[in-house]
Amino acid sequence: MTAALRTEYRKLVTTRLWWILLASMAAYMAFLAGIMAFALTQDPGSMTGGAPGVEAAPMTPESVARTIYTLATSLGYVFPVIVGALAMTSEFRHQTITPTLLAEPRRTVFLAAKMLSSVVVGLLFGIVGTVSTVGAGAGVLALMGEPTYLSDPIVVRSAWLSVVALTVWTVVGVGFGTLLTNQVAVIVVVLAFTQFVEPILRIAGGQFDWSEGMSKYLPGAAGEAITGSSFYADSGMAAGLLTSWQGFAVLLGYAVLFAVVGRVTTLRRDIT
Repeated sequence: MTAALRTEYRKLVTTRLWWILLASMAAYMAFLAGIMAFALTQDPGSMTGGAPGVEAAPMTPESVARTIYTLATSLGYVFPVIVGALAMTSEFRHQTITPTLLAEPRRTVFLAAKMLSSVVVGLLFGIVGTVSTVGAGAGVLALMGEPTYLSDPIVVRSAWLSVVALTVWTVVGVGFGTLLTNQVAVIVVVLAFTQFVEPILRIAGGQFDWSEGMSKYLPGAAGEAITGSSFYADSGMAAGLLTSWQGFAVLLGYAVLFAVVGRVTTLRRDIT
């Protein structure tokens, strides 16, 4: 297992794609955090009450700061998901899966090593994404004369839990890449679901009592629940969140589910 872990880790860090995505995530989240901080300080109600039937309480300065600092788990988690998915799909696209399984024929061990090795890269994405978000958001808040709450324990806790959520998202990506091995299809599905499908489902689901509870268990909602803060929920556009531990368990459950299904389908077949 140790040798497999070392091998999979080297595969991840010796390619250029991961740091290109990392730099893109840092720039993207800094931009979004700055824009959001400016918008919410100018008009705190400009992004609340987006869904009919969902009443949102006015956002306090503290909730504004938390919402801004956890934007990476609301809008930027697509980057670690893609990194994790590409870690697996690249094996099939470049046909390295054959020598990999010849070196480590125990396919469950191979999959476990792939998922565990992604934690290190996911942690890096979590730190960089969160630091970029907090840095830009706090900078704009300070420039606008608003409190940054960087010394508030609850706000700081949410920011640190954002790192945890983004790390788990990388593992989810590996599991999904095991289930759907076509690299182009994975990227299209991930972008479509994270940026369009799930936000629509959450906003629509928050309008009805029968669907409000179910919308909390969607992957993005579970990731936000880990931090205890959510752009969608805090603004009133979607239903509330699970507890942090529930969110962690649900999101990790998605990773395990994808991996198990991929193991008994994709990795069970002959690979040549």
